[in-house]
Amino acid sequence: MLQVLVLHGPNLNMLGIRERSLYGTASLRTINTAITKLAKQKGIHVDIRQSNAEGELVAWIQEAGRGKVDAIVINPAAYTHSSIAIRDAIAAVAIPTVEVHLTNIHGREEFRHRSYIAGVALGQISGFGPYGYQLALHAIHQHLKPNKAL
Repeated sequence: MLQVLVLHGPNLNMLGIRERSLYGTASLRTINTAITKLAKQKGIHVDIRQSNAEGELVAWIQEAGRGKVDAIVINPAAYTHSSIAIRDAIAAVAIPTVEVHLTNIHGREEFRHRSYIAGVALGQISGFGPYGYQLALHAIHQHLKPNKAL
């Protein structure tokens, strides 16, 4: 069974409450339920965590590098554009990582166009709302088990 660590960055605990016109009305709990349901269907075990603290996210990535984690799905949120520490942690553990964003970061303010994570990620999914996490699981499943049908 594939082991996937799903990390939600800062302010994602406020989904469903904050800036609904941008992020929609789905709560983080609802998103996590959908992730868990799809993971179960695909035979993937997910460990889902959220933190507003950069250091905690880095520690969890490092922990994944010492464990049995096959892939990481991360929505670094605002840390996308500022955290060299998260970027370096992902590079250090060398675990296939998919970066997810609810909104299209390239269609928003210019400061959001730059991702420190993209250069060390397997891929980036942005602009599909909560479904982006499911797309990431499909992509990881296909990448790690390429003989499986989509």
